[in-house]
Amino acid sequence: MLATVLTCLVTGLLASTQVYVGQLVWPDFTSFPNIETAFSHIAGRVGGNGLFYVFNATLLLASLGSGMGAQLGAARLLYAMGRENVLPKKFFGAINAKHQLPQNNVIAVGVIALAGAFLMDFALGCELLNFGAFIAFMGVNLAAFLNGFVRAAKKVWWKAVCPLSGILFCGYLWLSLGTFAKIAGLIWVVGGLILFIVRRYALGIPVTPFLETEA
Repeated sequence: MLATVLTCLVTGLLASTQVYVGQLVWPDFTSFPNIETAFSHIAGRVGGNGLFYVFNATLLLASLGSGMGAQLGAARLLYAMGRENVLPKKFFGAINAKHQLPQNNVIAVGVIALAGAFLMDFALGCELLNFGAFIAFMGVNLAAFLNGFVRAAKKVWWKAVCPLSGILFCGYLWLSLGTFAKIAGLIWVVGGLILFIVRRYALGIPVTPFLETEA
């Protein structure tokens, strides 16, 4: 747990420092040739073409590693949902016998990500990602508030203030997202709820807790 918190803290400090220094190098953020590759242009201004190309190559490798990790993580999440019968088990709960991986999910996530890369720009993709992320963060803070303060035998004020502040901050950022991202995200949420209701109540497909299936 300490490593997780320290990772968030160190990453936040490094990112804040980078953005601050980048603003010092390029104060007018409206004059970038392409806002999506702003830091590449900042690197070029600082170190010339050499640093510009090195930065782009580094960014490409980092994005490749991050994308692969996210793809496999999403595939494992879909696999868990398939095993629980939240999603069709035959497709999402299947495991490749040779590689012991949820192959169907890996391919499905890759196809969706590839389609998204062609159909939307970087900014919209980030907003769609943050739509779910901020809701999840608010849920984590709510759980921390309930378990750390409401249900605690000894009430400590900071165990209420910290998670409630997190809920308010994430809620503010969620409300600042673009209209299209909110509409698309809400459609996705409603679609998921309809799928769950139809499978669970209309079709009578039972939901099996994942830990019980593992046992």
